[in-house]
Amino acid sequence: MRPAPPRLRRLAAFMRKETVQIVRDPSSLLIAIVLPLILLFLFGFGLSLDADDVRIGLVVEKPDGPSERLAASFQASKFFRVERVADVRMVEDDLEAGRLRGIVVIPETFGERWARGGETAEIQVVADGSEPNTARFVHNYARGVLATWEDIERRGGPPPLTLEPRFWFNPELASRNFLVPGSIGVIMTLIGTLLTALVVAREWERGTMEALMATPIGRVDLLLGKLVPYYVLAMTSMAICTVLAVVLFDVPLRGSVFALFAISTVFLVPALGQGLLISAAAKNQFVASQFALLSAFLPAFLLSGFVFEISSMPVAIQAVTWVVPARYLIPSLQTVFLAGDVWPLFLRHMAAMLAIGAVFIGLALRLTKKRLD
Repeated sequence: MRPAPPRLRRLAAFMRKETVQIVRDPSSLLIAIVLPLILLFLFGFGLSLDADDVRIGLVVEKPDGPSERLAASFQASKFFRVERVADVRMVEDDLEAGRLRGIVVIPETFGERWARGGETAEIQVVADGSEPNTARFVHNYARGVLATWEDIERRGGPPPLTLEPRFWFNPELASRNFLVPGSIGVIMTLIGTLLTALVVAREWERGTMEALMATPIGRVDLLLGKLVPYYVLAMTSMAICTVLAVVLFDVPLRGSVFALFAISTVFLVPALGQGLLISAAAKNQFVASQFALLSAFLPAFLLSGFVFEISSMPVAIQAVTWVVPARYLIPSLQTVFLAGDVWPLFLRHMAAMLAIGAVFIGLALRLTKKRLD
């Protein structure tokens, strides 16, 4: 059996050295295993965009027939948790303190106006404008309850035709189903970029870079030997997060494991490349870690569409998102989990991530020089 070429033996030995260094370094395992679990639990349990069971105050100034029936409609709504009172002054302090998100007032003239038929019977909706999204939900849900009640009252019963909307991919409209896959993308960004940003910077701080430069290993093998172990570590973390998403958070995985693996692998090219570029430019672990957080984690969280819609951002900011790798990863992950394998979308996003990764790795190669000046 012919022995492996010297270059491959050197590369394999270098990878083993990096793997042993990862295992012996508690901070690497903490960032790769413990931190993703903490972030996943925070995103899964602590972050929610669902606006059901909103606390409101319901003021019925005169409890006549129409007012009571409308109040019953509000109390039966799945969107509201109602605290009924007879005077608006009884709930104003709760609204100011944030214990209530809105107040619905059914005035004392409501029943009389409704009975006359020719006059408009109005209600008042007061919402907490300090949270604009919730305020819009309160306003829209209240209009929906009133419109449904008016239709039933005029017909003397439920309408003969009812509209039953269907929502594709996420029928329950549960925000967890798209927040958890998105959080996996943010976690992979943090692991891929932050860990690799510390690699070369740590070598300089510990004084081992000089010893590496004295070896016959080339620049490409040097970067490759550092990339592969951290790629395996990042994929292991992604697999753990995926299992928790499906088992613990009950997020459906409608796509294939192969598609999930392929998308994650391609994303790690720009993520690891960015980390290598940062580590090659900064010879201090603190500087490298801070720059990695600012240039990778924050854009992945704010500019990827994870929480905020890209289409609602200013045009200049939308242009910046095109060079954020997570912009392509997070929609792909959400599609794999909720819709299935949509390869035309995946291939476009994978091509964009590969292009960004090629730029990062090319710049890292230019900055990684085997000399001490």
